[in-house]
Amino acid sequence: MLTSLTLCPSPPPAMTRRVDVMTDDSDSALMQRVAAGDHGAYATLVDRHLRHAVNMAWRVLFDRADAEEVAQEAFLRVWQHAHRWQPDGSASFRTWLNRVVVNLCIDRKRRPGMAALDDQPEPVDPQATPFEARLANETGERVAEALARLPERQRAAIVLCYWEGESNIAAAEALGVTVGALESLLIRAKRSLRDELKPSLGKVEE
Repeated sequence: MLTSLTLCPSPPPAMTRRVDVMTDDSDSALMQRVAAGDHGAYATLVDRHLRHAVNMAWRVLFDRADAEEVAQEAFLRVWQHAHRWQPDGSASFRTWLNRVVVNLCIDRKRRPGMAALDDQPEPVDPQATPFEARLANETGERVAEALARLPERQRAAIVLCYWEGESNIAAAEALGVTVGALESLLIRAKRSLRDELKPSLGKVEE
């Protein structure tokens, strides 16, 4: 059961950074408390973000059981590596969690040759802006089916940039590629989706 995540095996390594405000329930403050071994803070983070982690993993894997396993593994890593959390960094906890989830999904589905990717960016897609607007608002079954047929990293790029709203820099870091390679993944994915969804999305203006 997903709720079993709230039971942690043992505290992570102690942190030297002092937790100043125990009543602060922001994600950043909760991570500091988790790093100090606070099971209650960990349970709060799990309650707050577990469903999001499962849904995101499902969008990449399209397998509910695998998505739940990935989400559980992601939160195990949250517990184990909370002492590495930098509350003053530019990335939010959810961005950091997204990175962990995506990497676990890709590791689970990695195939020989998958890592080989041309790092040369392709020309900017002239239809990108209007298509992206429609794609981001489209949640129907046809979109799910079209996404499921994309290669995992193309699918992850779409999920990160258009469903999660991550910047190209953050999404590229999550996928372990250059920004140029990410843009190439996005262009290839959007071309495939455009071909698949043309009947439902209709004509996309240049």
